[in-house]
Amino acid sequence: MSVEADVRKIFKHLPDVFVPEKANGVHATIQIALSGEGASDWIVKIAGGKLEVEEGQADSPAMTLQMAARDYVALTRGEVNPIALFTTGRVKLQGDMGLALKFQQMFNRP
Repeated sequence: MSVEADVRKIFKHLPDVFVPEKANGVHATIQIALSGEGASDWIVKIAGGKLEVEEGQADSPAMTLQMAARDYVALTRGEVNPIALFTTGRVKLQGDMGLALKFQQMFNRP
């Protein structure tokens, strides 16, 4: 499967692995900007214990994550440590760091 197909599959199923109880009190829009092979922009909205995903660019996200699409696929599969990606500069974060820490805990992962 191509990186682009993997990315689309991951975002399609993101609501399925979302754990609402871990998002208590979170009301936020998150922009995920992927580069390289499979480049695309995704908007993740969390509110009222629900998660919505759409392709596109958010007007004023609370947080923006930028990384290579290949790294995003590896991250969601549990093949790479998110802290390692961040400390090596392979993930760039703009906005609410506290939200970033919560966000990674809101999903069932492999």
